[in-house]
Amino acid sequence: MKIIFRLCCLVLVVNACTPKEVSKSGSIIQSENQNFSVDTLTASLENPWGMAFLPDDRILVTEKKGEIRIIENGKLLDEKIENVPAVYTEGQAGLLDIATHPDYANNGWIYLTYVKPGENGGATTLARAKLDGNTLTDFQDLFTALPYVKSGVHFGSRIVFDGNGHIFFSSGERGTKENSQKLENHLGKILRLNEDGSIPADNPFNNVIGAKSEIWSYGHRNPQGLYYDKSTKTLWNVEHGPMGGDELNKVEKGKNYGWPVITYGKNYDGTPITDITAKEGMEQPVHYWVPSIATCGMTMVTSDKYPGWKNNFLVGALVKTHIARVEVAGGSFVKEEKLLDEVGRVRMIAQSPDGYLYVAVEGPGMVLKIIPE
Repeated sequence: MKIIFRLCCLVLVVNACTPKEVSKSGSIIQSENQNFSVDTLTASLENPWGMAFLPDDRILVTEKKGEIRIIENGKLLDEKIENVPAVYTEGQAGLLDIATHPDYANNGWIYLTYVKPGENGGATTLARAKLDGNTLTDFQDLFTALPYVKSGVHFGSRIVFDGNGHIFFSSGERGTKENSQKLENHLGKILRLNEDGSIPADNPFNNVIGAKSEIWSYGHRNPQGLYYDKSTKTLWNVEHGPMGGDELNKVEKGKNYGWPVITYGKNYDGTPITDITAKEGMEQPVHYWVPSIATCGMTMVTSDKYPGWKNNFLVGALVKTHIARVEVAGGSFVKEEKLLDEVGRVRMIAQSPDGYLYVAVEGPGMVLKIIPE
């Protein structure tokens, strides 16, 4: 089913385009730098979380409740991937991100993050497996972010590769602010491993007594967007603030990103978390959002198919239900544009190997393909 809808998106202009309007046919959508239309591949999902692209043009889509769905030839199949691990599904927990190894064509590895159930709750876990037909095989848990917590919030988690044998993934602080500043746990951190789950020799806290050697950076709240720019060897993330204070960060080795000591957000009841937004030894965001848009999955547009958006970030907004197109130059924020306003809770944006952009949306559960015009 192909659905095209009209939207005029301008910086700081909010237009009334609700999920119901997705069902209306219309003309080309005009944004500042790139006109496009939208092809709705499916509107029959519940809570799609991550997307991975296979060489045979199938798309694997994770559902938070613990399923991996298949989109083939632009349609959602009834058949699902089998042998998916059991997941802890309290609140925000569940089956999270999915990614194919950069050399998937030769090694066949598919990586997952999921919340693994345990006696003391759940824990963000990185795993990998291979695909035999529509069944996961050779399943391996590579790493579990400790401790297990009986919590329903702030698990992260996204996966990216640097192309040099390492994998980065994110872990939220489980709703306990103090976890983010403590190096003796994995919560509120960006973590870095070798692709087989071992610890790289050059990780920043390998020789710090009591610190977890998997930590790459700390002081994060709930990072649900991650992108590695191979051209500049730069890691970026977006993470949720509380009431205000969502952040876009340039994530660097061993650095402290401040939560909860510094923040541009407040508690949900409006009371202050802290009276400072900056402190020596803590990193400032490249960009922050007040009020919160609830930043989620992100990508950088590298495809020549979208020349007007080349090298821009596209960031999903859950609460504000749009895509934020963010321009950054020289490591500094330039401007932002709102795309697909009120389309639904945008959970993930991904660029396929053939250069097209795909969007996973909750409420309703859709996968959209952005067609450049």
